[in-house]
Amino acid sequence: MTTTVRVPEERSARVPAEQRGPGRDRDSVRLLVSCGTEVSHHAFVELPRRLRAGDLLIVNTSPTLAAAADGWIGHARVVVHFSTRGDDGRWAVELRDPDGRGTTRARAGGPAGTEVRLAGDVRLVLEEPLTPYGSRLWWGRVSEPDVLGLLRRHGRPIRYSYTQRDQPLSVYQTVFALPSADGGGSAEMPSAARPFTARLVAELVSRGVQFAPITLHTGVASVEAHEPPYPERYEVPEASARLINAARAGEGRILAVGTTAVRAVESAVDAGGVVRARKGWTDLVVTPERGVRVVDGLLTGLHEPEASHLLMLEAIAGRAAIERSYGEALSGLYLWHEFGDVHLILPEGPHTEGCSSNCR
Repeated sequence: MTTTVRVPEERSARVPAEQRGPGRDRDSVRLLVSCGTEVSHHAFVELPRRLRAGDLLIVNTSPTLAAAADGWIGHARVVVHFSTRGDDGRWAVELRDPDGRGTTRARAGGPAGTEVRLAGDVRLVLEEPLTPYGSRLWWGRVSEPDVLGLLRRHGRPIRYSYTQRDQPLSVYQTVFALPSADGGGSAEMPSAARPFTARLVAELVSRGVQFAPITLHTGVASVEAHEPPYPERYEVPEASARLINAARAGEGRILAVGTTAVRAVESAVDAGGVVRARKGWTDLVVTPERGVRVVDGLLTGLHEPEASHLLMLEAIAGRAAIERSYGEALSGLYLWHEFGDVHLILPEGPHTEGCSSNCR
């Protein structure tokens, strides 16, 4: 989205909602609701009243990894962000410089052959850039085959400079996170689902809202580099494909929780519009030109104006609607980033009559 909108630094959520005062929980964030260009303001705990029986939420079950690890190149300290494990055992990694404040700043990638010493005398050797058009992420080979074990022992969650302090890994797990069969997970939290609590999920179920779990392991998405998403591992299980197709055949709306859920399910739809059970890698980039074939709406965080995620939002709601929503979020002093407020985009039109009443 080409825009002159600037998000002030003070609009970044610096700590999780539950740490902002007594009696608060994860769901103590705000909810911006939009239907087309109609926008309304709510608390996230009101979400069950914005949805209706038969709606289906697609949720990402990927757990968050402790994907940041300290390393050294010669005598210089670096921080390694482990992004994605390749089929050949290599890892896509991003090297960053410590900034002296407990977080990191961007660093030029490479060159090939760079050796990074990690804890336990483990070596990481950079081999080649992840893509031919960028040098931030590199494929690297690690001398320790059990990289996930290394991260469990010596890693910590990836943290950016807009946050106030380090947090335990549990803060970065959503209520939907499940252990993966191979121990894998996401380099960064699928954060749109963070405000959900077990209590809120139970209320949604009691109101007839259904859940379809998918898995997409997210890679790193540095806040300094607004790049298209890289290929990521995903899986849409058979049971979830059936739930989605049944809801589409009925009166239910298909609402993705997070851009990761959109990417996964839109990667699993066939030419006839039927969602199939699929797993593997997806390089899909959802744009207004490509459009969406499965989802009707989206619950997501607030993204930087230059972020590629906004193209996905435009594909779902249209540019005018997103520009209006983001203007309202800025004037309404909403909070950005993974600990911030969330935006519910509901569909409008004859397929979903009654949308306007859900925006009030």
